[in-house]
Amino acid sequence: MSNSLKTKSTKKVDNQKCSLLADADAAIIGGGVVGCAVARQLALGGISVILLEKASDILDGASKGNSAILHTGFDAPEGSLELECVRNGYREYLKIRKSLNLPLLKTGALIAAWTQDEEERLPEILEKAVNNGIEDLRQLSRPEILVMEPNISEKIRAAIAVPNEFVIDPWSAPLAYLTQAVANGGQVFVNTEVKGGEFFGDHWILQTNCGSIKAKHVINCAGLFGDLVDKVVLGQSEFTIKPRKGQFVVFDKSAGSLVRSIVFPVPTERTKGIVIFPTIFGNLAVGPTAEDQESRNDASVDKVILKSLHAQAISRIPALTNIPVTATYAGIRPASEKKEYRIVNDTERNWITLGGIRSTGLTAALGLAQYVQKLLEKRGAKFKKLSRPVVPFVPNLAEHLPRDWQSSGYGEIVCHCEMVTQREIYEALKSQVPAANLGGLKRRTRATMGRCQGFYCSARLAELTEGRFSESLAIGTSNG
Repeated sequence: MSNSLKTKSTKKVDNQKCSLLADADAAIIGGGVVGCAVARQLALGGISVILLEKASDILDGASKGNSAILHTGFDAPEGSLELECVRNGYREYLKIRKSLNLPLLKTGALIAAWTQDEEERLPEILEKAVNNGIEDLRQLSRPEILVMEPNISEKIRAAIAVPNEFVIDPWSAPLAYLTQAVANGGQVFVNTEVKGGEFFGDHWILQTNCGSIKAKHVINCAGLFGDLVDKVVLGQSEFTIKPRKGQFVVFDKSAGSLVRSIVFPVPTERTKGIVIFPTIFGNLAVGPTAEDQESRNDASVDKVILKSLHAQAISRIPALTNIPVTATYAGIRPASEKKEYRIVNDTERNWITLGGIRSTGLTAALGLAQYVQKLLEKRGAKFKKLSRPVVPFVPNLAEHLPRDWQSSGYGEIVCHCEMVTQREIYEALKSQVPAANLGGLKRRTRATMGRCQGFYCSARLAELTEGRFSESLAIGTSNG
């Protein structure tokens, strides 16, 4: 963690040629889960907020491809900022989820040992968990595991039960965070990429492809591009993103009842490893891999690697042998040269960078948002918690909870694989943070996620969305 970058250089802004789009107390760069959580935290703290996203919709980068696990922090580095943020984010999610209609699938987890060496490492995992304040873990024998999970391979030697690891919706959570920010005065600009900026002693002027943004404070949450944003605005970055691809295989919903728990491997120093996990949408998935690459955009999948994932899943859960695969996908994690979060706190220039937020980002986002507010308060930022904040209710996409198609008046079933209704499509297009492209619509409704992967519903979706994907930059209205 750093207090200040050494260089004073910034990219200059020609204010005569760059019209002012908006003015706020805080500008947040990046519309992933961390940026959305920070926007919510600061807006509820009573300051004006602008979020800038270079894509046409939020969650377009690292946040769109993950395993959607709400982590306890049992294996986080002891005494680290990551552990603090994971634990705070975990508690905050459980506190607010009912009010925002965010789902929680109570799965628990097993840290599975398949070899003697892995079994011998279980006591150190237990010890680390206790040191991290997670004391409800316990080691299980093979017979105990098979009672809990009768479909797991009998080759398992032992495991640790982690009862309070859960599965959540990876997309409705950040959507709810940003929706609440907008509902309480925040503003979002999509298709808006930061190209430079200049600090004027008490405020920033950020230059974008669409105009300039004035803000007292800037929080860089650009994920896979966080180091590049620091370089283009501050002149240098204290870290370098090393993109790490993770590929996943998603089994058909008929596999959803085979395993109730998240099945972790014994982790290595580099990665948490290949996980078998239920999804909030009723499937069973396996992944991610951990493949370092140069590209920050290449989320393609590889047939050989997918076959290996498929085989690993079957070796752990033999009943998967004859169950078809519904989907494959890949996400890219913003890893860096070091395992820990890369936080830059430049107090002299009112700049914060939240970098290197990888595997635990979905859980830690709300905790990171709290941490940002504390840093801003130390700088003298004046927060006044809203006395009666607006609390939006986001649609439920979880398979184990009531869905829209189960209520009358939905119009028609548009996506039959995932039972997505016409009403859900229209609501996603006119919400406070509306879907701006087909990917955004998928993340808000589950459309095209099923067995046919959009083969049967794409034409109807094209009809329903014709002319509805807005080219407008601004979402919401600023309160400052």
